[in-house]
Amino acid sequence: MFCCISCKNNNERNLVNQQMANDKKSVIDQKVDSLLSLMTLEEKIGQMNQYNGFMDFTGPVPNEEDIERKFEHIKKGYVGSILNVRGVEEIRAVQKIAVEQSRLGIPLIFGFDVIHGYQTMSPIPLAEAASWDLKAIKESARLAAKEAAAAGINWTFAPMVDISRDARWGRVMEGAGEDPYLGSKIATARVKGFQGDDLSDKESIIACAKHFAAYGFPESGREYNNADLGTSTLYNVVLPPFQAANSAGVRTFMNSFNQLNGIPATANSFLLRDILKEKWSFDGFVVSDWGSVAELIPHGYARDASIASKLAVNAGTDMDMESYFYLNELVKLVNDDQVNTSTINDAVRRILKVKFELGLFDNPYKYCDKNLEKKIIGSTEIASGALDMALKSVVLLKNENQTLPLKKKGQKVLLVGALASDKDSPLGNWRAAAIENSAVSILEGMQQYDENLIYSKGPELILGKTEFAKEVQINTQDRFGMKEAIQAAKDVDVVVMVLGEHGLQSGEGRSRSRLDLPGLQQELLEKVFKVNRNIVLVLNNGRPLAIPWAKKNIPAIVEAWQLGSQSGNAVAQVLYGDYNPSGKLPMTFPRSIGQVPIYYNHKSTGRPNLPSADFVFWSHYQDESNEPLWAFGHGLSYSKFEYTDLKVVNNYSTNGIVKVELTLTNNSNRKGKEVVQLYLKDKFSKVVRPVKELKGFQLIELAPNTSIQVKFELADRELGFYDNEGKWFIEQGDFEVYVGGSSSTDLSRSFKLLN
Repeated sequence: MFCCISCKNNNERNLVNQQMANDKKSVIDQKVDSLLSLMTLEEKIGQMNQYNGFMDFTGPVPNEEDIERKFEHIKKGYVGSILNVRGVEEIRAVQKIAVEQSRLGIPLIFGFDVIHGYQTMSPIPLAEAASWDLKAIKESARLAAKEAAAAGINWTFAPMVDISRDARWGRVMEGAGEDPYLGSKIATARVKGFQGDDLSDKESIIACAKHFAAYGFPESGREYNNADLGTSTLYNVVLPPFQAANSAGVRTFMNSFNQLNGIPATANSFLLRDILKEKWSFDGFVVSDWGSVAELIPHGYARDASIASKLAVNAGTDMDMESYFYLNELVKLVNDDQVNTSTINDAVRRILKVKFELGLFDNPYKYCDKNLEKKIIGSTEIASGALDMALKSVVLLKNENQTLPLKKKGQKVLLVGALASDKDSPLGNWRAAAIENSAVSILEGMQQYDENLIYSKGPELILGKTEFAKEVQINTQDRFGMKEAIQAAKDVDVVVMVLGEHGLQSGEGRSRSRLDLPGLQQELLEKVFKVNRNIVLVLNNGRPLAIPWAKKNIPAIVEAWQLGSQSGNAVAQVLYGDYNPSGKLPMTFPRSIGQVPIYYNHKSTGRPNLPSADFVFWSHYQDESNEPLWAFGHGLSYSKFEYTDLKVVNNYSTNGIVKVELTLTNNSNRKGKEVVQLYLKDKFSKVVRPVKELKGFQLIELAPNTSIQVKFELADRELGFYDNEGKWFIEQGDFEVYVGGSSSTDLSRSFKLLN
């Protein structure tokens, strides 16, 4: 076989790089073993203990027993990590205690919830997933890591890679949606963005794949609830994004709160040892979620703290976040031969290894550069990245009669909605160190285009002040401002209404039993519609909403999520046409709550179709369609794209490849981007497969009135699936391939796999 010189050189270079990485790994392993041999049992267990930030480390130690005890634990080397301490000054102070006052001087890892930004907020992760732009998502994570690292943070509890099909669950805002293929690609991008190419780089931080596993499948969509799913769903839907994160080199995993097959994940050796550490060869460490070791007791799985600690550590949970059980119980458990010393050593070895990889032993204060903190945090570079990501996250759901884009001149525009002027809600739920009310509002963004813009707030959405740890109070009674908004709508050309959820209505602990517009917003929308039907509805939300009335009646609808610090600028650029939207939905939007959970890649039933108009015995609702409001993958553009000439070239029997080709045409006078999506159907299988599965996508930019040939290749990874024993399986038989701009495409071709 002919091989060019450059290819040969690249191969040799890759071998050299791999050898260097192996050598570095070997050196770290030797250092870890050397340090481990010097540690007492108490010091080892201390590395497995994580405390929440509990004091101002730059001031005097408070005279409180619990705080004094934790302070002394740091000095004794009984703490391996601290979360929720931030800022160079604070982190340097507490690191100094660990390094200079403990016996062995082992540095701490500092964790923080850098979910979609540190101080500068990018869009919520579900919104970022709507971009389908893996390079942009990776860059967003890189910038978040850079800003967090400048503040002293070296570990983020992200990405959340849970697949979820239930929009009632508030944490869908933190993930990539309902599809395991898209979710796996995004998991890889975010891990590589956070961790970079080298963890010892001062701009890299440790990523954490969470929540392992099945946390996105809570019964009733209720936070912290149990999950009940079969092995086919576990292997083919739940686990792939975690496996992708592991393959991308993620250094930590976090347990989920739920049970799986009656065993809480924190003590589930099948998940943590059999799959993660043995089958996938994961060599980082596993941290519990907040207090989840202690929660083994209310789960009804452990009688007391001692048993809970034994079950969790033996199952493979290496670090205990904020339950104190390991520190209080493990020494006795080891001395009583309830936990093997080798189990403790394995956990500590994993934790120390990551600390060496971070370079903390070479320089414990590498993340404590005050000048870098001032230079990076809130910088133009970070803000520009947040704006770029926000623009790419917007989804145009509907645009009849060319309502959008708005005219920059000669059009009288009214802006309505409490969310339109809100500078806090766009920051989203996990807002890390964001400054309160620091987002650019939609009002501010639109005023840059139209100094004569009219604004009428309408009724308040939220009553009182919002707090992260408290329920949001929705206004359902006070209609003050509604009459003024309705009156103002009578005398304008177009009304832009910003409606949806407050940023703290989604996220952890924020499940909803309804998916409509909260409070008085639906009433406001319908009353404005009665006096002016030319409405642009801009949605701010952290989850799919069920808004069938709006879809039927409102001519233009924009899904703008919670877009972060640059929200208003991004929305305005889309509304006025300076940016051509290209986002696609990463989750299905239901027509009603009764359809939930709803997802495109469901399996067929034995009675999937209506055989006749008056026949009742088939899988359906009496009072609602089976079809979604908007399908997974849906999203429009100001350009118009056409798919033609779909061909399948089946060479699987000779080279293991099935080629798919099509022509994409931009039939408009405007340059635009389109996410070309490929779906596959295995028609008959030993394990029933979904009606469609995403197996490829490409984000393509096309000039006006031009065409391009788009090519995909399907190989074993795309054509196979996991059987009910977790084994990868590829079978002969009939397949259908679908290509289009959403999962609802019907452009298809058939092919057959033969050995």
